[in-house]
Amino acid sequence: MADTTVQVEAGSSLPRLLIVGLTTVALFYVSFYLYQLNQPLFGAILLAIATGFAVIFGANRFYGARFIFPGVAAVLTFIAFPVAYTIYIGFTNYSSFNLLTYDRTLEVLTARGAIDPSTEQPFAVAQDGNSYRIWLPDSGLLSAPVDLASEQTVLVEPGEQPETLLARRDAIKLREGLGLLTLETPDGGLIKNAGLRTFATVTPDFVQTGDDELTRSDGTILTANHQTGFFEDENGDQVPPGWRVNIGTDNFERVFQSAGIREPMVSVFVWTFAFATLSVVLTFAVGLTLAVILQWPHLRFKPLYRILLILPYAVPAFISILVFRGLFNQNFGEINLILNALFGVEPNWFSNGALARTMLVIVNTWLGYPYMMLLAMGFLQAVPEDHKKAAALEGAGALRVFFTITLPQILPPFLPLLIASFAFNFNNLVLVFLLTRGLPDIPGTVIPAGETDILASFTYRLAFDNAGQQFGLAGAITLLIFVVVAAISYANFVAMRRAAARRGGQS
Repeated sequence: MADTTVQVEAGSSLPRLLIVGLTTVALFYVSFYLYQLNQPLFGAILLAIATGFAVIFGANRFYGARFIFPGVAAVLTFIAFPVAYTIYIGFTNYSSFNLLTYDRTLEVLTARGAIDPSTEQPFAVAQDGNSYRIWLPDSGLLSAPVDLASEQTVLVEPGEQPETLLARRDAIKLREGLGLLTLETPDGGLIKNAGLRTFATVTPDFVQTGDDELTRSDGTILTANHQTGFFEDENGDQVPPGWRVNIGTDNFERVFQSAGIREPMVSVFVWTFAFATLSVVLTFAVGLTLAVILQWPHLRFKPLYRILLILPYAVPAFISILVFRGLFNQNFGEINLILNALFGVEPNWFSNGALARTMLVIVNTWLGYPYMMLLAMGFLQAVPEDHKKAAALEGAGALRVFFTITLPQILPPFLPLLIASFAFNFNNLVLVFLLTRGLPDIPGTVIPAGETDILASFTYRLAFDNAGQQFGLAGAITLLIFVVVAAISYANFVAMRRAAARRGGQS
């Protein structure tokens, strides 16, 4: 009987082991392919996931871990790794001028050259078995067969035009191999591929003359500076592109020491808090007020009002934002047309910083109040009517009943949702980008920063929406934002725990 049980267990585990083995092999292959594509970091991450998958799903002793492995792998891959990598970027000079590795920078600089137009001549490619011949029709020169697989110099001599020449689109497919080829003419001249259609004499702008040393065509010696990630001449002038290097805390020192960075960042930080706070307060106040009105028993057509008031929540937010962008248009928007007709004013909503911030708050209140109204309508149903009637019998007015009976009872369940709303608005990148793109810009800054920028949009513009994209500086600022938000979240958690403890003690 025991032998039969062992055989059944072995038989049932065989398909599982087969699936695990095939999946692991596939993951190993993809990780190796990523490594071949010069993506060793992503290859290593996938390799670690494949190893964990093989061990956990292949061995019965780790049966319990199979249920949490997908979640843990997803958290580590899509949350922990991006956060850690962003923090790492903050300690580097990674930017639009320092995108490459050192070896790739050498390749790019030494590949630069000046083309002599007087030597340009068209070419065609003829296939010769597994090799190719280069035909220069203007000079009647034909090369020996070449494989176009490596750097080589080939002699071209007078010859007859090959019978079959590759079409231009087929020759273009060989451009990488053609770029490795140097043709030596009968007079001793050397010509290289100068584009999709011609060969010509190319004088290199930079020649490697030693370890960490380049010589420019004018004779200037350039030395690699691994502290800044650039080749520099004796005067310290840098030659782009550069390469990525670790620069320690330089980015953080720039944030705190440069007035052109520190002052706009502080302004954006203060506005972010004000924007999130105003958004939460106003959406809560408007939503709760409308919910109280809709609870009035003598109100007619309540179903119709509910539908109309919930419509802003039903329409996708990005559509509403774009509609409001048109409504607030300074020249043709309906809002300015109405204000001009009634009061004779046409506010500059997008060019005045204070008005642009006001517009953001107005639009965000419109987008957010239906959510608060729906929550309030539910919470108001839970308030006992006996408490309200008892207060009314003692002579309390409607406002006093609301602020002493209703509001204290609905506020505790509302509090976590208000904190969540604050966190959402603290990073409400979509609203800022679709409505104002952070504009108008703050004058006198050395980085892109606008009056309506919040920290999320400010960091995004710094990293991706600027001619001199500064990923390292954006990573440093992101780390500072992470620390501040973590501290605020912890303070909110402590405050909520103490408030709950006080309520428990009073009960």
